[in-house]
Amino acid sequence: MAHIVTPNPPSREDWLLQLADVITDPEELLHLLNVDPDEVLRAGYDARRLFALRVPRAFAARMEKGNPHDPLLRQVLTAREEFIEAPGFSTDPLEEQHSVVPGLLHKYRNRALLMVKGGCAVNCRYCFRRHFPYAENPGNKRSWQAAVDYIAQRPELDEIIFSGGDPLMARDAELAWLIERLAAIPHLKRLRIHSRLPIVIPARITDMLTELLGGTRLQVLLVNHINHAREIDDDFRVAMARLKRVGVTLLNQSVLLRGVNDSAPALAELSNALFDAGVMPYYLHVLDRVQGAAHFMVDDETARRIVRELLTRVSGYLVPRLTREIGGEPSKTPLDLHLP
Repeated sequence: MAHIVTPNPPSREDWLLQLADVITDPEELLHLLNVDPDEVLRAGYDARRLFALRVPRAFAARMEKGNPHDPLLRQVLTAREEFIEAPGFSTDPLEEQHSVVPGLLHKYRNRALLMVKGGCAVNCRYCFRRHFPYAENPGNKRSWQAAVDYIAQRPELDEIIFSGGDPLMARDAELAWLIERLAAIPHLKRLRIHSRLPIVIPARITDMLTELLGGTRLQVLLVNHINHAREIDDDFRVAMARLKRVGVTLLNQSVLLRGVNDSAPALAELSNALFDAGVMPYYLHVLDRVQGAAHFMVDDETARRIVRELLTRVSGYLVPRLTREIGGEPSKTPLDLHLP
């Protein structure tokens, strides 16, 4: 009788191996994609001094070879335009560089934002926190405990938002420690996690993380950050199905980016791909005016026109809410589609 070899299941720590094996050199990334570095980089090579380049290979594998304008590549590749000091753009566009305790922003009445970790698996060139002083807001148990103590004393808070950096850069055991303490606070109802890790490294959705999010008394929402349909692959769909089975609500937020997704057909394709993966479109943000990202800007009227056309291409429930965030405001600000 022939011996059947069963492949070993993926390691629970596979995501950490992928996280360690990232591309940090723009020229290496372009060579991998068969794109002429001299054609694309020019003065943009040095932009990694402003903000490091970091691209997991699992994400780079979804980029189209030979295409210097690939929408996934454009999101992560250094560009000479990052050196432009654009009027109206700043290093703190949302006025976030202050916190009630290190790493905790009480931005809205009923919800607070906890920057669990400062690092990310991928560095998006349009990131509104690319200048954030993460060193002053360390992601460790000491700062988390201070945040938990603050939250416990604020009965108006019913929802905590895990952000960063990327909160899923924390290991499962660290997240278990933090979630256990938050779940013990009676007035908290919901935990919302904003993360790009499940799309760039789907292996991050481990068995332990799935059990943790499905086992807490808190209602858990995962807000993915996906800007283009081609980011979505089979591994991501499997990861989302696992989370959905344990009761996690799955949403997505996108940023409207020039040269990436600034058309109704691109957004329609994204909304359909998200829904097929069990994820509901939630927000479509206009660009936060962070210094170094002005070349991604889509003006408000163009954004409105694109979303009005999107409404004719997909069902209403697949149209994300067009919005912007204004520093100091008590909520996000929807963009009225009917304004001229």
